[in-house]
Amino acid sequence: MKPGHRKPRSDAAENRQKLIDAAKDVLGSGGPDASLEAVARRAGVGIGTLYRHFPTREDLFQAVYRHEVEQLIRLAAELRERNDALEALRDWMHAYVELVATKRGLLGALSVAVTDASKAMYAELSARVSEAVDGLIAPAAEAGELRPNIRPEDLLQAIFAFCYARQPETGWKEQVLRLLDIFIDGLRPVVKRG
Repeated sequence: MKPGHRKPRSDAAENRQKLIDAAKDVLGSGGPDASLEAVARRAGVGIGTLYRHFPTREDLFQAVYRHEVEQLIRLAAELRERNDALEALRDWMHAYVELVATKRGLLGALSVAVTDASKAMYAELSARVSEAVDGLIAPAAEAGELRPNIRPEDLLQAIFAFCYARQPETGWKEQVLRLLDIFIDGLRPVVKRG
């Protein structure tokens, strides 16, 4: 490559994705002592490349969070194609616990300032997640596998309640997933006896 020429755009996009993946692992498990230098090393890029893509820790956090949420939204669309609507919902809720685990780890490593831009991002992603969950609830309710009055907010609040009621000690995710399975089984329509 000649001096003064920029790398192709695909390299920049690839580096950005490497940094997001590395940040999820390094910051998510490293806590407050995790460094941006460690993120750059894990991604196989220089610290300057990291700062070109993400000038602040908050920018990096938001990129990781957006990436994870968008994966969940895509997963919901894929799961809607399944025959067993309630199991599709269960799988999605289990995947959402992973997002909470990622966010929880990142918050320990970052001092995230809430700005108007971040509020707008969270509002936008929240609306999209609710729409994705509704797309999973409706088929399950229509198939008679789920109570008809369940709303996306009910499920999302339950996930957060289960996740944040547990201290982030070893094994907390397994406990949350077990409780979620019990909760999901309780979402089935009530069969009247007699």
